[in-house]
Amino acid sequence: MTHRPPLHIGARTIGAVRVGVAVTVVLVLVYAYALRIGAGDSNPFDFFGYFTNQTSLLAAIVLGTVGGRLVAGRPVPSWLTTARAVVTAYLIVVAVVYNVVVPGTGSAPPWVSFLLHGVFPVVVLLDWILIGDRSRLPWRVLWTLLPYPAVWLAVVLIRGVTDGWVPYGFLLPGRGLPSLTAHIVGLIAAIVASGAVVWALSRTKPRVVLAHPRRSR
Repeated sequence: MTHRPPLHIGARTIGAVRVGVAVTVVLVLVYAYALRIGAGDSNPFDFFGYFTNQTSLLAAIVLGTVGGRLVAGRPVPSWLTTARAVVTAYLIVVAVVYNVVVPGTGSAPPWVSFLLHGVFPVVVLLDWILIGDRSRLPWRVLWTLLPYPAVWLAVVLIRGVTDGWVPYGFLLPGRGLPSLTAHIVGLIAAIVASGAVVWALSRTKPRVVLAHPRRSR
């Protein structure tokens, strides 16, 4: 069996593509929010209360920051690589839950949902698998997956009890404590499992090696 040599692509080229993807996602989120304003629902806490919208924005910021550093010829710190792994795990959960568990829900235009729940998660995952600017992530930092969804769940549950708004029906307090507990445990388990996959993928051999420009002496 022959092994294909890795592709060598300029770091600035990869960086520019990442920035482009990040800007596109931010513009799509702004467009979707503008549609909600046009429909008379301008509450940003409702729009950005959705896990999809929050994690898509967060992933775009992380991806754009990593890309911007590559374009500028600056090194990417290890904490930013970990952040990229974390948002990749979140987007995997977003894609699986939306396309498998609750397909076709939401009020956004179909193309917006397709981009945020399908295209963007796949692009981010492929970027993580194929591009060789990631390091092996130590398992001891897998816990970094948990603080954000824990805070998000706490805020959602407080809102569900106080003003009755929740982003997803399975988090309605009225469904009862057993159902609520089961869904919360299932969501956390899915995030940890997704993170474990991303952490494991950091140990695989990438297909693309970044070629950094030589600095003149």
